[in-house]
Amino acid sequence: MFMVNIAEAKARLSEFVDAVARGERVVICNRNKPVAELRPVAQERTAPRDLSPMFPGETFMTDAFFEPMSDADLRDWYGPDVQPARVAESHPAYAAPPKRRGRK
Repeated sequence: MFMVNIAEAKARLSEFVDAVARGERVVICNRNKPVAELRPVAQERTAPRDLSPMFPGETFMTDAFFEPMSDADLRDWYGPDVQPARVAESHPAYAAPPKRRGRK
């Protein structure tokens, strides 16, 4: 482990970055009090995380997820005094536009 003051860290930054890449720990101090630490960046994942052990034999999301909530469920969710606005569209905006026949 290296403990360095800011002035030394600025002057020898590339050396300390190389040390971190080798597995060393570098603590940067301000007036001999630790304020920061140089450490390696976590490597990015190359494959998606497998969540199947969390849900053995279950489907993560069922088709019921996409169904509109009933009025009773909406009252339970928002409370009895709030009248939630229904914002679901009969034809979602992200759906393909209807095909036109001919030009007018």
